[in-house]
Amino acid sequence: MTHIVFIITRSDSFGGAHVHVRDLSRELRRRGNEVTVLVGGGGSYVAQLVAAGCQVRTLRHLVRPISPMRDVRGFFEIRRHLRELAPDLVSTHSSKAGWLGRLAAASLGIPALFTAHGWAFTEGVRPMRRRLYRLAEAAIAPLSRRIITVSEQDRQLARRLGVGSDSQLITVHNGMPDIGESLRADPRRNPARVIMVARFDEQKDHGTLIAALAQLKDMSWELELIGDGPLAGRARETVRAAGLQSRVTFLGARNDVAARLAMAQVFVLATHWEGFPRSILEAMRAGLPVVASDVGGVNESVTDSRTGSLVQRRDVAGMRDSLRRLLADPELRANYGAAGRTRYDECFRFELMVERTVDVYRTVLPPESARFASPP
Repeated sequence: MTHIVFIITRSDSFGGAHVHVRDLSRELRRRGNEVTVLVGGGGSYVAQLVAAGCQVRTLRHLVRPISPMRDVRGFFEIRRHLRELAPDLVSTHSSKAGWLGRLAAASLGIPALFTAHGWAFTEGVRPMRRRLYRLAEAAIAPLSRRIITVSEQDRQLARRLGVGSDSQLITVHNGMPDIGESLRADPRRNPARVIMVARFDEQKDHGTLIAALAQLKDMSWELELIGDGPLAGRARETVRAAGLQSRVTFLGARNDVAARLAMAQVFVLATHWEGFPRSILEAMRAGLPVVASDVGGVNESVTDSRTGSLVQRRDVAGMRDSLRRLLADPELRANYGAAGRTRYDECFRFELMVERTVDVYRTVLPPESARFASPP
């Protein structure tokens, strides 16, 4: 039996990296491998991991903010767990876990990888933060046997900025488990329900979506916003100022996102920066047309004028015009949604992502671990 340890920074939030670790851990365990997840804190994510059948160890000192004293303690805490567990492979996710996890694994001679779920030094991030994270990632990259990027754009960005070598960097697009027919959307229905699933924080751009819809009051539509976060209050105030209270619903964090997507007709992701957003794959899986900001690897999933529309970052007019076309034309929505579902089937199924990830793992494991990810 091969043993892999996943490390991720926070358990009090839930994003694409968390879904990735949970689903991949569950699948590798189903295939007969031993899986342990080390995660900072004891938030709600821990319960999801336990429900998925994973062994979980919570870390007191693994925190997101840079804190020299806490980070030194975090390094030794991770190292102690890795020494006790003696895994065959360490897979790190999120920046802080990536830095400390790779350092700890290297100090014990355990092969380690890092999966970048969107670089913190990508365009759209504040300049000072970009410089800091680029320097940190470049310094720690030599400790990675491989660096997996979830978009080709992120792989090319890392190469261009000297983070990792060609032999280390490899792209594996995200994949999502399929859903049943009952969770497929009907984009033709009117009035159209627009939906955005995103945390309310500095990365996402709810303001552009709200401003665009404020210019479409002459059309029939309603908007659902799913997610929580520190900027939710600001978004509510923006909605009030635009006079859209009766047409916009804030649903908070939800456990039934697939069901909400099934009741929608258009999916939107307005955002300042991304790696390769899983929410878009969820929408394509449901058969929804997608309107999204053309940042990061978004255009590696959304094909403009075929599965949806790509608009420039902060482009209110572009967002408005794209939404107007879709809101006015149920057949166009259906055609884009069907094309998106086909693209999901061909490129972004969970099984494809697992096999491609496993192929990367095999390259850093010794020959005796070749059965590491064999299906049952």
